[in-house]
Amino acid sequence: MSSNRDLADRFLEAAAIMEITGANGFRVNAVTKVARILEDLPTEIAPMADDLKALQAIDGIGKSSAEKIKEFVETGTIKDFDALRESIPPGLIEVLDVPGLGPKTVKVLWEKGDVVDVESLKAKIDSGELEGIPRMGAKTLANIRDAIDFSERSAGRMRLGEALPLADALVARLSNARGVTRIAYAGSLRRGRETIGDIDILVASTTPESPTAALTKMPGVEKVLLSGETKTSVRLESGVQVDLRIVPESTFGAALLYFTGSKEHNVMLREIAIAKSMRLNEYGLFPDDGAEEPPQKRGIEPVASASEQDIYDALDIRFLPPELREDRNPVDWSVPEDLVTVKAIKAELHCHTDASDGVMTLDELIEQARKRDFHTLAVTDHSRSSVQANGLSVDRLLAQIDEIHEANERYEDITVLAGSEVDILADGRLDYDDEILARLDWVVASPHTSLRQDPAKATARLVKAIEHPLVHVLGHPTGRLINEREGLSPDMAELIAAAKAHDTALELNANPWRLDLRDKHVRLASTEGALVTIDTDAHRPADFDLLKYGILTARRGGLTTGLCPNCWDRERLRAWIDSKRT
Repeated sequence: MSSNRDLADRFLEAAAIMEITGANGFRVNAVTKVARILEDLPTEIAPMADDLKALQAIDGIGKSSAEKIKEFVETGTIKDFDALRESIPPGLIEVLDVPGLGPKTVKVLWEKGDVVDVESLKAKIDSGELEGIPRMGAKTLANIRDAIDFSERSAGRMRLGEALPLADALVARLSNARGVTRIAYAGSLRRGRETIGDIDILVASTTPESPTAALTKMPGVEKVLLSGETKTSVRLESGVQVDLRIVPESTFGAALLYFTGSKEHNVMLREIAIAKSMRLNEYGLFPDDGAEEPPQKRGIEPVASASEQDIYDALDIRFLPPELREDRNPVDWSVPEDLVTVKAIKAELHCHTDASDGVMTLDELIEQARKRDFHTLAVTDHSRSSVQANGLSVDRLLAQIDEIHEANERYEDITVLAGSEVDILADGRLDYDDEILARLDWVVASPHTSLRQDPAKATARLVKAIEHPLVHVLGHPTGRLINEREGLSPDMAELIAAAKAHDTALELNANPWRLDLRDKHVRLASTEGALVTIDTDAHRPADFDLLKYGILTARRGGLTTGLCPNCWDRERLRAWIDSKRT
């Protein structure tokens, strides 16, 4: 649980409240800038919080902000920001959380429409009371209502990119507790689902009270919900529930299998066990002697329990990776031998420099790829229509192509491709003319605007881009943001068929806010033999580490290395890339 993240959230909230209450724009921007600095800091700021000079030495953090950071680290609160909260109705904070509503819109809704919380917003939209307010036409209000409904449907679930770092931190902390011999997170997180309800952690320990105490006394625990010999549940200040289960080391594998799930997968395994005259539960796989009382309570020794692999072997079925343990029967599911892995990725084919909205220079970007032993890197800054992302004009793009080709001559161990993430306009046209596209080594075509198109128009728009002979890959096809924006809803079967026919890849964007393609779309693409790239869409160095989220999603879809161009060797990848230019 990062103090940087907590502080950034407080500064962002304060900036939003300041904007609602009409504060000077420069002050608002200054507070927002501090929040962004805190988000991007590579190290924790808490250890230096008692040194105001060290804080002020960070570019963008002045004396006032440094004092607030120090106050938060020492006390857990910031008095000035608490006073800001008290200056508006408390429910307006929740209104700010509605996807698509910024501080200016919330200010109008509050001052002109007497909206004080989400409930009053919903009621006033439904009654029509807000339609006379400036900039609040029927379509705008309908979109706000849709956003509220979507937000409520997603409530209570964390994105994978929030849950996994938290689980890793919890596992690291609890593994240091006295007596711990084995530890792992389980549940839907281990299966790699894109959103997570809570976090399950299994521990084998010779002194069960030690990991229990390590969890309940951990900073950030808001409430201990349950604390017993084998199970402890806490709620963190962030609202996340963490369930800790203490199990014997001898049955750790059986417990991990059971608590990883899914429920449907566990039922199927139990049915397979019954068919083989055995009995499977969270304590192990046992011979079935027909008695009603659980075998572990009668001292019956399990056939297998120490590891998941032992249990699958005893059932005479192939081991199923956690990502594939949903509702698919392992007897019928053919597990690919060459599922994609992080180690199998040899190329990054979608990333950004500071020429558009990234923070890395071209050489810094190349160095990040070289550190990971990638043999190919495609530089794909935004095209000219993405004004908000500092998209490149034709002249800037042509200059960058020359710069990339020159850089490519300086590096023998990596191939650097001059590419672009080209906007797909609402009618399916691309943001650059074909003459310009032909100058590029690599083209990612992505939708960034008009993301509320009806499905038929969205399908036609994206198919047109897929069919374009100079396009290599369709980037984040729906444009969704998990828990924030639904994005387009095209006919994915039609997109996949077009991609297969035109040898165009579909992108699985590994950013945990996107994970677009979804796992089910990856599965369909894999079944049809369409290509799927896995790219981080890196804007900063740390973004390269987002690859793991894309890999989890790809494995859930059964994607193999043979259908993932990022896994190919240099020669095979280059041959496919060049095929789009012949």
